[in-house]
Amino acid sequence: MHGATGLNGIALPEPKIAAQDQHGVDFIIQALRENEAGTITLCPLGPLTNIASAMQQAPDIIAKIKEIILMGGAYFEVGNITPAAEFNIYVDPEAADIIMRSGIKITMIPLDVTHQVLTTNKRISRLKNLGNKTGKIVASWVDFFERFDEEKYGSDGAPLHDPCVIAYLIKPELFWGRQINVQIETQSKLTRGMSVADYWGVTDKQECPRNVKFLRNANANGFYELLFERLKKLP
Repeated sequence: MHGATGLNGIALPEPKIAAQDQHGVDFIIQALRENEAGTITLCPLGPLTNIASAMQQAPDIIAKIKEIILMGGAYFEVGNITPAAEFNIYVDPEAADIIMRSGIKITMIPLDVTHQVLTTNKRISRLKNLGNKTGKIVASWVDFFERFDEEKYGSDGAPLHDPCVIAYLIKPELFWGRQINVQIETQSKLTRGMSVADYWGVTDKQECPRNVKFLRNANANGFYELLFERLKKLP
């Protein structure tokens, strides 16, 4: 969906920073052990494999994680990789299940939210006219994948999934939802990877504790105003 390079839309220079030798799992463990408890929030934007692996290899780090704010899952918008499952959860539902059962404070930003923050033509035009190079680059990216999502979903624009996580960190009042129970289906061939979100509270609270702050809505205009404001500060 992002083209052959993963960031089609505009040519970028080769990165100056080399890939690190250290494995991502080892980095997570090291970072959490070297810092005070409650000072690190994990913000996964993809499958949860590395975080779950780190927790299995080093259970002592679980108590040190302040919060996990993740982009993934869906309930009202169901799935985007299968009829029932969102990609990030579907890729490794066992890892997602470990996270959901960890007892860590979790905020989930699902497709239900990200499908509300669409890159309309008017918003892309504002990006192009921010007056800096960054605005033009970002506009070219979203203009490319917007065509993919418009064809897939029939929507007026494409959702910006991952930036919702950082927007929530900066300005949580742009989003709202509720504390609910979320479980991950790992067995069924039909619904493997499904985020089973008890949004209406119909399950037993003792057997199914409210383990996730599940966001459902976003202030799309406020989200883009924040995005424009921050991107405008870059070169």
